[in-house]
Amino acid sequence: MTATEIRSQPWLHQPGREVQAFGTVREFPVALSSETRTYSCGRLNRILADTEILYALYKKHHWLVRGVTFYQLHLLLDKHAGEQRELVDTLAERVQTLGGIAVGDPRKAAEITAVPRAPDGAEEVPAMLSRLLEAHEIILKESHDAAARVAELGDDGTNDLLVSGVIRTGELQAWFLAEHLVDTPLVHAEAP
Repeated sequence: MTATEIRSQPWLHQPGREVQAFGTVREFPVALSSETRTYSCGRLNRILADTEILYALYKKHHWLVRGVTFYQLHLLLDKHAGEQRELVDTLAERVQTLGGIAVGDPRKAAEITAVPRAPDGAEEVPAMLSRLLEAHEIILKESHDAAARVAELGDDGTNDLLVSGVIRTGELQAWFLAEHLVDTPLVHAEAP
């Protein structure tokens, strides 16, 4: 091959070495100590793993929901899934901004999540919604605690993300889900 020829064949199966271990942080000029950034990344990765699982649950239930409210729930669950997908990206980018490594492999997320595993098959709709609410509560508890702690450490960016993003989105989504579990008739009201 001459120097002027262009080689279009990709170099496949290239070996690589790990250049940063999960759980470590690089030095970044973000005016936060290594200890603070390490702590924040650890908390964020746990919330990220739970959020990745919640996103997957939303998509699963979006596909499997059935019954008289199928259409409404199908759309709602997909909307919530999209919002959770955005949070996954925002959480991962915050970890990276702090010099850490965001949990990106679903197998690693499954190792560190606190969200219980759902059955592989389809559940009744109230069970699906309850499962989503339980996951939200797990994430909200962790986020409230983490937000308070990182605020004490001076990590305002992580605090803002947790409060303005994760907590506000989670609370609103939990409200929408919980209202679907209220036992009220669709057509007939009781006479006074």
